[in-house]
Amino acid sequence: MTKGGQMKSVQEQMAVIRRGAVEVLVEAELEEKLAKAIAEGKPLRIKAGFDPTAPDLHLGHTVLIQKLKQFQDLGHEICFLIGDFTGMIGDPTGKNETRKALTREQVLANAQTYKEQVFKILDPARTRVVFNSEWMGPMSAADLISLAARHTVARMLERDDFHKRYSGQQPIAIHEFLYPLVQGYDSVALESDVELGGTDQKFNLLVGRELQKQYGQRPQSVLTMPLLEGLDGVQKMSKSLGNYIGITEPPKEIYGKIMSISDVLMVRYYELLSDVDLSTLGEVRAGVEGAPNGMHPMQAKKALAAELVTRFHGAAAAQQAALDFVQQFGQKEIPDDVPDVIVSGIEPIWICKLLCDVGLVASNGEARRLVQQGGVRIDGDKVIDAALEVVPKGVLVLQAGKRRFARVVFRP
Repeated sequence: MTKGGQMKSVQEQMAVIRRGAVEVLVEAELEEKLAKAIAEGKPLRIKAGFDPTAPDLHLGHTVLIQKLKQFQDLGHEICFLIGDFTGMIGDPTGKNETRKALTREQVLANAQTYKEQVFKILDPARTRVVFNSEWMGPMSAADLISLAARHTVARMLERDDFHKRYSGQQPIAIHEFLYPLVQGYDSVALESDVELGGTDQKFNLLVGRELQKQYGQRPQSVLTMPLLEGLDGVQKMSKSLGNYIGITEPPKEIYGKIMSISDVLMVRYYELLSDVDLSTLGEVRAGVEGAPNGMHPMQAKKALAAELVTRFHGAAAAQQAALDFVQQFGQKEIPDDVPDVIVSGIEPIWICKLLCDVGLVASNGEARRLVQQGGVRIDGDKVIDAALEVVPKGVLVLQAGKRRFARVVFRP
């Protein structure tokens, strides 16, 4: 149930669920499940699995976690599955050779780190953390053979990566065929209603649906999410490519990297990583497209950077990171003795009213004329829309005319 004690309608929930998603399979089935959940007051069980193959997460990993949080905020039960058993097999997805298996000790050490990091996004009180070794560890050889009998080699070779390796006469180890089966059996063990995964996981997610049918369960709905582009805006975010933003990086690094991305990529990050509602997302998109009712791209980018730093390091760290950024990159002939002005509140503020509130102009009319004349700047960037709504996050330097400045520090 939601915080107010009542679930949103099917249409309202689907609008949130579709946000940023690539596919919802099968959408009509999911709508039926949501309708039943509302009628019975019983939340759906949402599953996503993560193999602890590396000790630290980056923003690309959090796309699925953010979607889990959206389901959590809609009132559903979240199963954060740590694949400590599958992690020792190694996911063959997208690989042209057999993965090197991790030791049990490596997997458990990485799993502990994951638990600490994901609760920067998910509510630990409403999250069920499970390990697939709970049901796979006790499974006998006979049980595993019975599971393997439920899928064919021909179906496995339909997977693009297996097909390419087989056609290219590259070796495929038998245990790699077990990976999709074990991931699919996780859905059986948890009796999941919905499973989330990246687009590269679609085959594995559908195996889960098929196994649930064979075990007499209603098949899970499948929701695939895109692979987040890295700082270059082209390739998938990856540590090996150096285009990543680690969630444990210092606040200043996270803030600066967000500020370095393109406006188009910023919209993508808002859609997949931010908590802003759909109407605010529309304003961000409109601003990048140059629409008069849109949010100024620089202001939107700063708000996103502040939101993400706050999520992983807290509000004070985000405020300091914003100040550091302005001092390092945003001066553009701004004098050193600019006064700080505290502005309280969480609602967007009309630029003309903000200019008045911080004492840079005497009236809204004067502020409007100054904007129209090109005399108002935010962090050195000219404001071209007198209807601009400024999002109260972080720190910005406001300029009116040639000599009037204020460093605006927003606080809730």
